[in-house]
Amino acid sequence: MLIKLFVQNYALIKELDIELETGLTIITGETGAGKSILLGALSLILGTRADSSVLLDKNEKCIVEGTFRIEEYELNEFFNSNELDYEVITILRREINPAGKSRAFINDTPVTVNLLKELGEKLIDIHSQHQTLMLSDNSFQLNLIDSFSGTANLIHEYRDTFTNYRKLKKEYSSIKEKADKNRADLEYYQFQFKQLEEAKLNQGEQTELEAEQELLGHAEEIKLALTSSSNLFFADGISILSMLREVKNNLGRISSFLVETESLLARTGSTLIELDDLAAEVEKLSVSIEADPQRLAQVNNRLDNIYSLIQKHHVKDLNELLNKKEEIRVFINSIVSSDERLMEMESIITKEENSLRILSEEISEKRKSVLPEIESRITALLKQLGIPNAKFRISVTRLHEFTSKGVDQADFLFSANKQIEPENLAKIASGGELSRVMLSLKSLLTKNNNLPTIIFDEIDSGVSGEVADKVGQILSGMGKYMQVINITHLPQVASRGTRHYHVYKDDTDNSTFTRVKLLSQEERILEVARLLSGSEVTETAMKNAKELLRAGIN
Repeated sequence: MLIKLFVQNYALIKELDIELETGLTIITGETGAGKSILLGALSLILGTRADSSVLLDKNEKCIVEGTFRIEEYELNEFFNSNELDYEVITILRREINPAGKSRAFINDTPVTVNLLKELGEKLIDIHSQHQTLMLSDNSFQLNLIDSFSGTANLIHEYRDTFTNYRKLKKEYSSIKEKADKNRADLEYYQFQFKQLEEAKLNQGEQTELEAEQELLGHAEEIKLALTSSSNLFFADGISILSMLREVKNNLGRISSFLVETESLLARTGSTLIELDDLAAEVEKLSVSIEADPQRLAQVNNRLDNIYSLIQKHHVKDLNELLNKKEEIRVFINSIVSSDERLMEMESIITKEENSLRILSEEISEKRKSVLPEIESRITALLKQLGIPNAKFRISVTRLHEFTSKGVDQADFLFSANKQIEPENLAKIASGGELSRVMLSLKSLLTKNNNLPTIIFDEIDSGVSGEVADKVGQILSGMGKYMQVINITHLPQVASRGTRHYHVYKDDTDNSTFTRVKLLSQEERILEVARLLSGSEVTETAMKNAKELLRAGIN
């Protein structure tokens, strides 16, 4: 419930601070005193648009702050899902600066205006005689029926199933759309993969082939160089090895005479061994190298194939080509697996549809079972509210698809005349009739829901006498179960309030301000008397006002 409203620098309001309680709160005031301004300020924390034109002082910012007690509204999930601090006493604040820029806060945390609106609408319901669009809103209509049908647990289960169903359908559509798009390219990718698979590519093969191509391409040159080198080691007559053996023999002959030659002899022997080994390796390598035009052609063909595939797939080398092959394989497998996933999801979605069908049918039966009671009670209330020939009916038809509310479409039907059958309420009812229907519906909802604070803006317009008294009784009855704030001109209604505020204009030499005052009992008598007799309060009006207030208390 709304426990405090603070407004600063809005329209004709310089500053006001109102504390509110449970029950029925009455707001009265002369036409033009600023009652609508008060609602306008309150609507800012419900997310309505605003700019600098609302500022009383164009150099100062406007602040509207509503303080609410919210423990009854089960809003923990809302706060958690939006990463807000949950407080039993929660403050909604809206600020408009001189530049016209708006800021919104929930418990001092900056939020978007849309989020402020979403929470505000869960806490306050402002209804005027012109705001009857919700009477055509299927969600409102079904909520009213559900409040009587005892379907809360069923609907909770249905909504959980429906949420999962929609999630599965969305995932299915996404996978199918992607799979259909990929499937169009499947044949092309299968051809590419087959071509790469048939190429039988091996890791490191390109490097090995390029080395072999280099060798085979220069085989004769390599053979000549190795053969010439081998001949230098082994040629008859003068050769490297024969000359080195001669050096060794010469040093051996003098080693006993010259000590220094011993180390030279040893080194020469070591070198001779190394050169013998080197000569053997050169000769062996020379024998192994042979020109092989046929093998060179095979290598060239193989490399040409590899280079062609590298160029075709726009990669740098064989390693990247092998990676590309793996990507194509994964892509092809993903199409196959997506088909399997789609088949699996179709089965799950079918099960969810069956569950939704069973739940929705049970919900529909329960809804239909309470329609006669609702129709009877609303019709009775409308007759008490001055529509003696009122007929109220609810038509429930079945939709062709699931919605978050089930598969029902509700339509409120109404007639105020004996000879006319009930038709669509929003189309056939007058403004005054719509207001009385709304009042009846909301009074019926009061005992069945934790409703937000409801504010009626002259919903009693156009009625008088006994009907006005009945409106007052209904509002007073609603106030026993929830917080009701009613702006009225009717003394019969005003006398029913547990608290009474008076809105008035305070004129000074240079300015006019809207102010709000909580009336004492004596002041209430005077205000109700004014509503009865006009600007000149008579003794009879004062007497009648006292009687009305006494009856209102009882």
